[in-house]
Amino acid sequence: MTPTDTAALASPDPAPAIREDRLWHDNGWMARVIKNEDDDGWAVAMFKDGESEPALVGPWTMGRDKKNPKPLDQTAFNTLVKTASEVLQRHEQQMRARLHKRLTVFARDAQWQVTLDIVADEYEPYALLGAVDEGGEPIAQVRVRPDFKLTTATAQAWIEDDFRRPERDDS
Repeated sequence: MTPTDTAALASPDPAPAIREDRLWHDNGWMARVIKNEDDDGWAVAMFKDGESEPALVGPWTMGRDKKNPKPLDQTAFNTLVKTASEVLQRHEQQMRARLHKRLTVFARDAQWQVTLDIVADEYEPYALLGAVDEGGEPIAQVRVRPDFKLTTATAQAWIEDDFRRPERDDS
């Protein structure tokens, strides 16, 4: 990595735009064309400013001489920024989906929304199990283990047990 690359990664301030054949930096993103270690081709790595790991790494087109990479240009850079942004967005959505679950269940002749929100604390992670009635009123919330399995059966059992904190299940 060159000093320019390192500065572009580490600097939180907006860096001036760079438009070179193998390095583009603009609008909070940097594209670097790199030699693909796995074969004779080239790859492009997209870095979001302030991040040390690339958001996206993909193959890059060979130039006309079939030895060197095709130079970066504005259209390619814009497409790479869009693709890398979408990858990061999907990662964030997956993380939210993993940490926040919601089910609709029927118990006690009523419909309930049951939620499980995992609090990924570094030292003491836990989850909050909550229930909302048909009218949208929060009815109960209890702290449970972060590995609590929210299923229709566990949600219904919790409601039927008057929203008592579920016992630890070591099975």
